[in-house]
Amino acid sequence: MKKRTALVLALLSCFALTGCGGGGQKSSGGAAPAAKKVNYPTKNITMICPWGAGGGTDSILRALCKSAEKDLGKTITVSNVTGGGGATGHAAIMKAKPDGYTIGMITFELNSMVPQKLVPFSYKDFDPVIRVNTDAAALTVRKDAPYNTLKEFVAYAKAHPNEISIGNSAPGSVWHIAAGLMAQKTGIQVKHVPFEGAAPGVTALVGGHIQAVAVSVAEVRAQVQSGQLKILGVMDDKRDPLFPDVPTFKEQGVDVVFGTWRGIGLPKGVDPAIKKIIVDDFTKAMKDPAFIDYAKKMGLTLSYQGPDEFGKYLAENADLVDKTMDSIGLKKK
Repeated sequence: MKKRTALVLALLSCFALTGCGGGGQKSSGGAAPAAKKVNYPTKNITMICPWGAGGGTDSILRALCKSAEKDLGKTITVSNVTGGGGATGHAAIMKAKPDGYTIGMITFELNSMVPQKLVPFSYKDFDPVIRVNTDAAALTVRKDAPYNTLKEFVAYAKAHPNEISIGNSAPGSVWHIAAGLMAQKTGIQVKHVPFEGAAPGVTALVGGHIQAVAVSVAEVRAQVQSGQLKILGVMDDKRDPLFPDVPTFKEQGVDVVFGTWRGIGLPKGVDPAIKKIIVDDFTKAMKDPAFIDYAKKMGLTLSYQGPDEFGKYLAENADLVDKTMDSIGLKKK
């Protein structure tokens, strides 16, 4: 009787803990549950770009989405939600339904809008997916401008205070801060002209409506190669491989290193299983030879970071941007 009772108890324990051989089922005891599986994606995805079509952000995002579509098996439609110097698009990403079907590209301005008190949110209100790239600012002027070096540009600006207009992608944007840093370091007085993204600013420069832009090399590459514009210097520690003859600001005696970053972000609350699929897919897209080749031709510097590393970077960058904007008078007290 004792043996039979012991056998019954053993069998009951077996059923309770493992389902007696149903190895794929979840355990009610201390064993780890089976990995959650989700059916995603089942429909097309919207990717929000906070900046206008044709700029560096829009261009790299479209190329990345094209590569990401290969494995996802669904169309990723890029939607340019512009306005408010990037505030409108970032707000749209943050407020999107957290189901994984609305993703967005978050940019440097997410950290520069906060010191200006332009938005009621920060990087903490987004779920980082991956960092895509970083790019240094470059001072670019018309080909027929009366200065060919940074030194000559500064001398001209000092002789003509507030006559030079420098275009940027929005008040307090990365390119506005870059131009402000340059002006502070060189002691010149210029006018800062805002645009909704780098592309319209570059177009205005080509048309002679402004005298310079302080945007990335990638955003002026085509116009420089076609002979319409010329780059006077890049705000980096090293020369840009697309234009190796253009010296850095440091090489020309101006200690300024500054640039932008771009990454993929989600609204808070997306199912971790869905987020993992998104992270894995975009990570794989970053390794796609077609995407890498595109970025190289465009002069875009790829600098991948996974979600955890990107999250730490966002926090560090937010602190740096806050201090920098305070030092050049762009932080709202």
